[in-house]
Amino acid sequence: MGKKIVVGLSGGVDSAVAALLLKQQGYEVIGLFMKNWEDEEDEHCPAKQDFMDALAIADKIGIEIDAVNFSREYRERVFALFLQEYQAGRTPNPDVLCNSEIKFKAFLAHALSMGANAIATGHYAQVRERNGRFELLKGVDGAKDQSYFLYRLDQAQLSKTHFPLGNRYKREIREIAQQAQLPVFAKKDSTGICFIGERPFREFLQRYLPKTPGDMETPTGQVVGRHQGLAYHTIGQRHGLGIGGQGDPWFVAGKDMARNVLTVVQGHDHPLLYRDRLHAEDLHWISGAPPHTQWVYGAKTRYRQADAACTLSRLDAQGAEIEFGEPQWAIAPGQSVVVYESEVCLGGGVIR
Repeated sequence: MGKKIVVGLSGGVDSAVAALLLKQQGYEVIGLFMKNWEDEEDEHCPAKQDFMDALAIADKIGIEIDAVNFSREYRERVFALFLQEYQAGRTPNPDVLCNSEIKFKAFLAHALSMGANAIATGHYAQVRERNGRFELLKGVDGAKDQSYFLYRLDQAQLSKTHFPLGNRYKREIREIAQQAQLPVFAKKDSTGICFIGERPFREFLQRYLPKTPGDMETPTGQVVGRHQGLAYHTIGQRHGLGIGGQGDPWFVAGKDMARNVLTVVQGHDHPLLYRDRLHAEDLHWISGAPPHTQWVYGAKTRYRQADAACTLSRLDAQGAEIEFGEPQWAIAPGQSVVVYESEVCLGGGVIR
């Protein structure tokens, strides 16, 4: 890769150290702050403070910084599908879409138009070139590995991407930031998505999706409560159900969209919360070709989950069937299933 790199500076410690490390390695580094959400009445989104922090970081490191507004692209390519999926009763992962559509598509195109040879972000993942193909690897810090959110990247995107933090642990990043006296060395990591911020998630969804009250039922049909809308709940959810009483806590186990009924069960280990297979659609394979069927791989059905042994079958335009060696807890339609061969992320699809 060439020497001119545009780093996505978010105002956080990870992207700050990514920019610092690249500069120390001799690259010509330019910072770029992305504004992906625009809502003047929204006090929950910390974008203004993040931008000020990004400016302070660039000043301390001694690099140029620019800002770009991708809020229109975000609403069209990410947020519209986010709402559509929730309305259909599924639980989408906007971070996956944001990476494939904004950070590694719109951002990459913008960076190349600036004359850059590559981009870099503060993700905990790695890129390796092998036999003329680019592979996405897990970050060495298993507690921070973010390859799950990057499984939709392709060869062209990976060929122009640096992940400077991929071979380091989070504790090292804090230490590097403190030693370099970066102004954000102690800044708290952001959680969730900017447009949701720190507010209750259901409160946010109710701004866009109307309430559709219905019954909460046990698997035997006993009504035990009321919900305000199936869109506000996800498989495996425990908190916010409002069901009291004796015994084990209640969990969401299913949604009947036709009847507008939420199925709930008692106990974390209730059999209805486990599945040993799933169907995935909208498949994407990083190498450009699907993996072999019937080989044993590892897969995650949610972030921060250990890889579970699985086999793949029926890989075609209609999707894939994935069968696990052991039943998996709370597989949620709309989330992504991501497939690995040891440390290599192969790709995945959306659980249906």
